[in-house]
This record gives sequence, structure tokens and C-alpha cells, in this order.
Amino acid sequence: MVVLLDETGRAVSSSPKSTVHTDRTPLHLAFSCYLFDDQRRILMTRRAAHKLTWPHVWTNSCCGHPAPNEPVAEAVTRRLDQELGTAGTTPEPVLPRFRYRAVMADGTVENELCPVFRAVVDGPIKPDPAEVADVRWLPWSDVADGVLNGLYDVSPWCKEQVAELVRLGDDPLTWPTASAAEVPSSIL
Repeated sequence: MVVLLDETGRAVSSSPKSTVHTDRTPLHLAFSCYLFDDQRRILMTRRAAHKLTWPHVWTNSCCGHPAPNEPVAEAVTRRLDQELGTAGTTPEPVLPRFRYRAVMADGTVENELCPVFRAVVDGPIKPDPAEVADVRWLPWSDVADGVLNGLYDVSPWCKEQVAELVRLGDDPLTWPTASAAEVPSSIL
């Protein structure tokens, strides 16, 4: 189930995930997470080929949807563990009200209020091949420059997010964080 939102970002109902992403996708709550190591490298992931939206495309470390009544930060932690095997990693919101809309070549629409989180991993990862086709640890500065200059072909949300993230500073481990109250709620 995904949380549907009104135009102000307030949770109003829920719907099965399988029915939401169409050519008329309603605004719904999602999240993105950028996972870094202590060398300020970001984990870039390639989405699995069976994904409904942007299959086999390179993107940020982890994306997903909170369940109804699940705090977004808890959903990020859950997905980091499920997709990347990073139990115990604590995400922090850095772009709490990021919103985007993108249309795939087949007409499928993404329409999300998608708070962006940063997390730092302290140990190995174990990507789930059902979710992640490939991973690469790359210096943040290289990824930011490559995305902004069109050298890296990434998901549309990642491209827009990177443009906003670089405004937070050169060092991703010192980006200012938002309060939990600034992150949209999934509470119905």
C-alpha cells in the first residue's frame, strides 16, 4: 500500500502500489536515500530489470514508499536493510519536501512527494538482486559533477535531487539535516 496525498502534502488515503503507477499517477508519498561511506563515496545502484518504473536505470542508493501510518524514517531504514543489507543504519532527512513528476517513454508517471535522506554505512552491504541489478561506490564529487554535466545517465528524480543536494555543500557528511517534523507524514 502507498499513501496518497492532497496537494498540500497531507495523507488522505491509501491504495495498492500495483495500481498507483499509471499514466494518471496520483500524488503519493515516497522517499529517496543517498548512502555514503566514511570516504564520502556514494553507493549508486542500478534498478532491477523487472521494476515497473525506470527498470535497469542507475539511480541513488535506495528508494521506496512508506506504508500507511509508518514513519518515513522507519520506512527508509526498513528499505535500506531489505534492499542493501544495511541493518542499523540511521537515515537523516536533508531535503524533506522534495517533489517531482516524471513521465516514462511508455506514459507511466511518477508523481511523488519524496523526502530525501542521507545515511552513512558502517560495514559491508549485501544488495538484494531482486531489487538491485548492480552497485558502484563512487566519490560524491564525481557523481555530482557527472550528473549535473550530463555525463551520467540517471533516473529523473536522482538528477533533480543531485541538483538540490549540491547546494547543501561539498561534503555530504556535513549537510544540514531537517527536523522530523518537516518530513511529510504517512499517518492517515
